[in-house]
Amino acid sequence: MQAAVPKGKPHISVMKIRTRKFVGTIALLLLVVVWSLLGMTVAQTPWLANSGLMQAIFYVVAGIGWVLPAMPIISWMARPDV
Repeated sequence: MQAAVPKGKPHISVMKIRTRKFVGTIALLLLVVVWSLLGMTVAQTPWLANSGLMQAIFYVVAGIGWVLPAMPIISWMARPDV
């Protein structure tokens, strides 16, 4: 539930779009690095390394999975200044 914004008072954004894009870019880079390192770690586990079907499923999920946490970051970055 969102807090009601009083009428007549515009929402004041703390960060300008340029700052949000910079912070978001750093966050996305960190996300991709951590995601790939975790993916490489899990890919080396014996239960996954021994099964071709499990490897295929894992690489599809790991390859697409980083998009879900990246979507809110990208939408936050693209929010216009008010």
